[in-house]
Amino acid sequence: MLARKSIIPEEYVLARIAAENLRKPRIRDRLPRARFIAKSGACNLAHKNIREQGRFLQDIFTTLVDLKWRHTLVIFTMSFLCSWLLFAIMWWLVAFAHGDIHAYMEKSGMEKSGVDSSACVTNVRSFTSAFLFSIEVQVTIGFGGRMMTEECPLAITVLILQNIVGLIINAIMLGCIFMKTAQAHRRAETLIFSRHAVIAVRNGRLCFMFRVGDLRKSMIISASVRIQVVKKTTTPEGEVVPIHQLDIPVDNPIESNNIFLVAPLIICHVIDKRSPLYEISATDLATQDLEVIVILEGVVETTGITTQARTSYIAEEIQWGHRFVSIVTEEEGVYSVDYSKFGNTVKVAAPRCSARELDEKPSILIQTLQKSELSHQNSLRKRNSMRRNNSMRRNNSMRRNNSSLIVPKVQFITPEGNQNATET
Repeated sequence: MLARKSIIPEEYVLARIAAENLRKPRIRDRLPRARFIAKSGACNLAHKNIREQGRFLQDIFTTLVDLKWRHTLVIFTMSFLCSWLLFAIMWWLVAFAHGDIHAYMEKSGMEKSGVDSSACVTNVRSFTSAFLFSIEVQVTIGFGGRMMTEECPLAITVLILQNIVGLIINAIMLGCIFMKTAQAHRRAETLIFSRHAVIAVRNGRLCFMFRVGDLRKSMIISASVRIQVVKKTTTPEGEVVPIHQLDIPVDNPIESNNIFLVAPLIICHVIDKRSPLYEISATDLATQDLEVIVILEGVVETTGITTQARTSYIAEEIQWGHRFVSIVTEEEGVYSVDYSKFGNTVKVAAPRCSARELDEKPSILIQTLQKSELSHQNSLRKRNSMRRNNSMRRNNSMRRNNSSLIVPKVQFITPEGNQNATET
C-alpha cells in the first residue's frame, strides 16, 4: 500500500518480502511410505482394470466366500425367495393347465373345504395359495391343507425338481456360511507380532529380531516362520522392479525349521553374507526403502485348518541397538507370560556399522563392548555417589531434627540458696 503511494520504493518492498520468505522454514509433510503388507496382515494392493470379470463366476463358491457378510446374507435371502417364486409360478401354471382353477371358480357356490381328488394339487386356487404350497414343499413343512394327488405326472415332476433344487441351494448356502465363519484368518487374529523389530548383537553377530506370540491355549501345529525383504531394485539393463522379493534365512537350531509356539518367541535372523541387510548400517537404514515381511504358517489344533498370519516392518519400525525384555517368569512352578511387556525393548550396546564392516574389522565389536562397559561402570559410580550423598543428607537432616528436639535444663533456686538441677 505504501509502495503504491510512492512513500516507500517498490524495490525495497519486494526485497524485504523475498527476505522474509527465505527466513521462514518451509516444512513439508513427509508422505508415508507405501507398504506391501499392512501391520494387520492385509495386502495393500489394489486391482484395477480387470477386463475378464467372468473368471470370478467360474469359481462361484470361492467368490461367495470372499464376499462381505452383508452381500452374502442378501444373496442367501434372495436365492430362497427367487426359488419359491419360480416354483410358485410353475405350480400355478400346472393348476391352470389342468383346469383346477377354472373348476374351482365354477364350484364357487358349493362347499370349498372338500378335497377334490381330480385336481393336481388340492386347494391351489390362486397365485398366493401356489406360493404357500411352494414354500411348504421346499421347506418340508406340510400343514396338510394343500396336497398333491396322482392325477398329474407333471406335478410329480415339478415336485421332484423343486426338492432337488432346494437341496442344492441349502448345501451351497450353508457351506458358504460355514466356510466364512471358519476361515483361517480368524484364527490369525490371536497370533501377534511385536510392533517393532530390533537389530542387536547376539553371539557375536548382528541379528535382526522380532517377537511372535499366540494368545490362545490351543496350539499351532507345525508352525514355521518365513521372512522376505521387499524393495525396489533396478537391473543392470535398466529395468525397474518395483516389488523385488528376497528370501532371508531364519536362525533355527531345529533341523525341521518348525517352532514350538507354546510361549512368545524371539525369531532371529543372522545378518551374514546371504542377507540383504549385510551392507546396511544404522545411518543407512533410515534412508532405505525396504520392507521386511514376516509370514507365520501352521495348522490349527482344534479344526485342522491351515492358517497364516502376516506382518511387515519398514525402516522406521526397525530399532538399531535395542533388545526385547524378558516376559516369561517362573511363579510357583508355573511359567507366567506378561503380555503387557510384549513389545518393550531396552537399549543395548551395538556397533553402528554394517555387518560387512563388522566382519572385516572384528575389533569394532570389542571397542563397542568396552565403551559400553566403561559407560556402565561410570553410571554405577554416579549412582553410588548419588546414593551416598543422599544418605549423608538424610543423616545430617536427622541430626538437626534430633538436636532441635533436645529439652534444655531448668534450674530452680530455693530460698536457702541451694541450686537443684532438674530435667523436665
